[in-house]
Amino acid sequence: MGFPRNRMRRLRSSPSMRRLVRNTSVSVNDLVYPLFVREGEAIKEPIKSMTGCHHFSPDTIADEAAEVASLGIPAVLLFGLPAEKDETGSQAWAENGVVQQAIRRIKKATPELLVVTDVCLCEFTSHGHCGVIKDGKVDNDQTCELLARTALSHAQAGADIVAPSDMMDGRVRYIREALEENDFENVAIMSYAAKYASAFYGPFRDAAESAPAFGDRRAYQMDPSNSDEAMAEIALDIEEGADIVMVKPALAYLDIICRAGQRFDCPIAAYNVSGEYMMINAAGKEGLVDAEAIMMEVATSIKRAGADIIITYFARELAELLS
Repeated sequence: MGFPRNRMRRLRSSPSMRRLVRNTSVSVNDLVYPLFVREGEAIKEPIKSMTGCHHFSPDTIADEAAEVASLGIPAVLLFGLPAEKDETGSQAWAENGVVQQAIRRIKKATPELLVVTDVCLCEFTSHGHCGVIKDGKVDNDQTCELLARTALSHAQAGADIVAPSDMMDGRVRYIREALEENDFENVAIMSYAAKYASAFYGPFRDAAESAPAFGDRRAYQMDPSNSDEAMAEIALDIEEGADIVMVKPALAYLDIICRAGQRFDCPIAAYNVSGEYMMINAAGKEGLVDAEAIMMEVATSIKRAGADIIITYFARELAELLS
């Protein structure tokens, strides 16, 4: 024959053909939408550093959550901004703290929507670090005790999943034991297992008002150069009781997502973080790229790498596009 038998273009010949043979598909069922809740009433304020995102008060976040659920998105991830901060972040576990209020309002309005809560102290401490400071450093074990207390308070308010994001050693075990001892054995833990000390978090730190007042977080978040360490972190968290493990950020760490998906038999989440989100928004605003097309391409790449769950500020737009 004068031409190869295998013409790869046959399987690209039409939109229907491409859909039929597609290896990777993003579904609305894969998505988690992050929300920011702050103290107050009747608040829905645009976040300047994050196009399309807002600060909500507990009374308005329930309406937003209901809209998210109506799009078919199965879960939201809550971050809290308290009215007052202190050295230990005590508002993180307050019975009537801002996150606890939001959980109760959302679960009452939209009980079928999964509520995931970020479990960390950085938004609640006056110094902006993810734990208790002792001699100028974060005290790992004392911080774990307070994280467990925070996670338990979220479970008591009605959270379905607690998500520790602090990167303290052993915190999953502390949280799992606290949940089990208080009859919350059905509350899942989604651990930020491989969370890197990334430069992509800038817009989020502005939105969550959680930038460190001194130093940085490199002593507890992972070095971006390391991949074997990520596998060790994930293995430890699963051993300690994590039900879902997360890689954060997503785009610069697709190799980590891939390795985790191949090695571990549990759901893998990936966080498409604020810096990744805003790069696409900024380039789209300047007319340099088709932001909608890139949004879908990025989500597909995260899923193709091996993520089962995609946490993204594009969740609403993706859900509307997928519908």
